[in-house]
Amino acid sequence: MRIATYLRNYRIENDDRLSALLSALEAEGCDVHRVFAPEDIADDTDFLLSIGGDGTFLSAAKLVGDRGIPVLGVNLGRLGFLSENRPDAVAEALVSGEYTIENRTLLKASLSRVTGSGDVDGWPFALNEMTVHRSGAAMLGVDVSIDGVLLPTYWADGLLVATSSGSTAYSLSVGGPIVLPESKVLIISPIASHNLNVRPLVVPDTSEISISLRSRDRKVMLTMDNRTVEIDRDMEMTVSMAQFSLRRVRLNSSNFINALTGKLFWGEDIRNSTEH
Repeated sequence: MRIATYLRNYRIENDDRLSALLSALEAEGCDVHRVFAPEDIADDTDFLLSIGGDGTFLSAAKLVGDRGIPVLGVNLGRLGFLSENRPDAVAEALVSGEYTIENRTLLKASLSRVTGSGDVDGWPFALNEMTVHRSGAAMLGVDVSIDGVLLPTYWADGLLVATSSGSTAYSLSVGGPIVLPESKVLIISPIASHNLNVRPLVVPDTSEISISLRSRDRKVMLTMDNRTVEIDRDMEMTVSMAQFSLRRVRLNSSNFINALTGKLFWGEDIRNSTEH
C-alpha cells in the first residue's frame, strides 16, 4: 500500500503520535512518503493522510485536485470534522479495510471576467464554502439568483455558499443549519445581515447560483475555504457544483452525530444525562 503524508504545521513533525502512526504503517509493509506539492504525489498513491486539523485537510484537498486520490484526516489539531481520526486508530483501520470512501461535493466559482489569475491561487474550487465579503466599511448589497430565479437582495457584510461538508464550519457561525455530510444540498447564508426577515436557504447541489454585488467600495473579498483574493465590485460570479468530487476516507468507527455531541456539545442539557 502506497501512502502519502501531508502536514502544514512543521511544529508537529516530531510529535510522538505522528511517529507512532508512521511506524505502525511501515510495520504493516506500507510504503509511506511525505509530500509537499501536487507533483510529489505519485499516480499509484492509495491514500493521502492529511495530518493536523481541518485547515490542513482543506489544503490537502487542493493538493490532490481532481485525481481521485482518497484523503484521510488525522487529527493533531483542535476541533476537527474533516480531520476527525485519532492517530492511533488509523493504521489498523486502513490495513484491515475498516473504512468507506465518501464522495464530497466541491464548489466551483466562475467569474465574469478575468483579473490576474481569475480565481484563487489558480484553483477555483472549495470543499467547505465560498464567500463574498465587504473589504471596507460599506455594507454590501448582494443580488442572488438560483437557476435564473432572482431572490430579494441581501444587505449584509457578505454572503456565504456552503456545501454539506461545510455546514459545521463558517456556515454554522453565521447561523446556517447543520446538515449531514451525505446530503446533496448547498446552503446560502447572509453574513451579518441587515435584513430582519431573511434566513439561510438550502437548495439542491445541482443549482446554479449567480451573484452580483452593490458596494461603495471598489473592491470586495472573495474567499474559497482558507484562501482569499480581492475582486472588483462589478464582477459577476456563478457558483455551482464541480464536475468532480473529493474522495474522503471515513473510518468505520467514526460517526457524525457523535462528533456533533462530542466536539460542539450539541444537545448538552442536564436532563439528557444518563446519571441520576
